[in-house]
Amino acid sequence: IYGDIGTSPLYVYNAIINGRTIDNGLIIGSLSCIIWTLTLQTTIKYVILTLRADNRGEGGTFALYALVRRRYKWLAYPAMVGGAALLADGIITPPISITSAIEGLREMPFLENIQTNTIVIIVLVIISMFFFLQQFGTASIGKMFGPVMFVWFSMLAVLGASHIMDDLSVFKAFNPYYAFNFLSIYPGALWLLGAVFLCTTGAEALYSDLGHCGRGNIRISWMFVKVCLLINYLGQGANLLANRKGLTITDEVKAQLHINAFYDLMPEWFILVGVAIATIAAIIASQAMVSGSFTLISEAMRLNLWPKLKIKYPSDERGQLYIPGINTMMFIGCVGVVLYFQTSSRMEAAYGLAIIITMLATTVLYANYMVIHRVKSWLIYLFLIVYGIIEIAFLIALLLKFMHGGYVTMLVALFMFAMMYLWF
Repeated sequence: IYGDIGTSPLYVYNAIINGRTIDNGLIIGSLSCIIWTLTLQTTIKYVILTLRADNRGEGGTFALYALVRRRYKWLAYPAMVGGAALLADGIITPPISITSAIEGLREMPFLENIQTNTIVIIVLVIISMFFFLQQFGTASIGKMFGPVMFVWFSMLAVLGASHIMDDLSVFKAFNPYYAFNFLSIYPGALWLLGAVFLCTTGAEALYSDLGHCGRGNIRISWMFVKVCLLINYLGQGANLLANRKGLTITDEVKAQLHINAFYDLMPEWFILVGVAIATIAAIIASQAMVSGSFTLISEAMRLNLWPKLKIKYPSDERGQLYIPGINTMMFIGCVGVVLYFQTSSRMEAAYGLAIIITMLATTVLYANYMVIHRVKSWLIYLFLIVYGIIEIAFLIALLLKFMHGGYVTMLVALFMFAMMYLWF
């Protein structure tokens, strides 16, 4: 369930510094935005609030819709929009996570000139094997997921902690003043908010996978996960300020100095091991998204929002299912994304726009869930105002990415929505 959020340190800071000059204002301001986005969006909205809304143990957009659909007929529309956008996100998560991990090979002295085409071929082979193995279920291999992700998060914490002392000024980022100051003063801060948003993209998948893990497990383990993520982001920020201050990060500079905010934390002897662990973590991130998509479609079929498809149950594990038609569709989509964008920096431009639309849909549905459960009206308005402002700000920032690749995920989401709308 933490795959997508867990692999975001691979690309968040790379997206933030791309084309920018590294200075205190950029690093501390963006770091403060990351800390408070993870706190407000992932921790408060999803882990504390939205996880309460489960439909017989299942989570996700359609589970939430099933709980509120008696209230208003029109609530079917935000549910369809949210579901379609989440499926579109499932088509870009495997390519960006796996490509970001494999690009770490460029940090090795003997592989620094590895061609983009070679990386694309490696990514396509991994994605092909990944989707082929879906039919066998994740019951047997799933036993490895927990220990592997524990190793991954521990590695994130150790790498981050080893560089935090590089520049202790990064601790200022815990003060929300620096996030406000950054957004109001820093030139192009709104554009950068789209890059900051990448740190919370897995929150919706976390809710969709509720049925696989249970609310209690998610809430307890999130404390460990969040601490590891924050230590890693602090380490990346401190390392950039200590070693790259004053540098303007263009494509030429990146290629010449092999700048990668995540892999720069690793000692040279560890890079190959680091790339291997990152790749496995990226595959598990993809699994979280694909499992969530299968659950989503099965719920959509139950609610008569999607054409009936064959569902297989490859294991006895509760909540595990496999839908061959959706698996094939997602495989074709992922291959198309890899061949079209080729590098993770170009995929970043397309990433996030679909997921913010899902988050807005969840906000609308959850507010109605609060009404049904007779929550005090001022609390409902507070929830709507706070998350309305935050998510509309992110939406505006991500719409700026539309022409840079965002249109790809929007076209996929539109196709999914059309399928649901026509069937409905």
